[in-house]
Formats: sequence, structure tokens, C-alpha cells
Amino acid sequence: MEKWLIVLGIWAMCATCAVLFIRGATGGSDKRKAPEDRGRTTSAASAGDAQAALND
Repeated sequence: MEKWLIVLGIWAMCATCAVLFIRGATGGSDKRKAPEDRGRTTSAASAGDAQAALND
């Protein structure tokens, strides 16, 4: 009986981990998407300028 409880516990842990992994791996449809027409932020703009300076 004790062996069955151990096996059942291991299977339950694997099933729980699989469910949590699948829920985390798939994106929810209710998440808000950032508007694409927003301008770059100052830090992103300065990072782009720094990268362009390094490429020159």
C-alpha cells in the first residue's frame, strides 16, 4: 500500500507540473497588447543611439 501512495504521489506531482508548465507556456487571449503606434521610450531611443554609435 505504501508503494502505491509513493507512485500516486509522483504521478500527481508530474501532472501538476505539466499543467502549470502548459498554462505558463501558452499566452492568454485576455492579455492586453501594447499599441504598436506608440513612440519609443527615452531609454529605448538612447539604447538605439548607443548601438548605432558602436556600429559606426
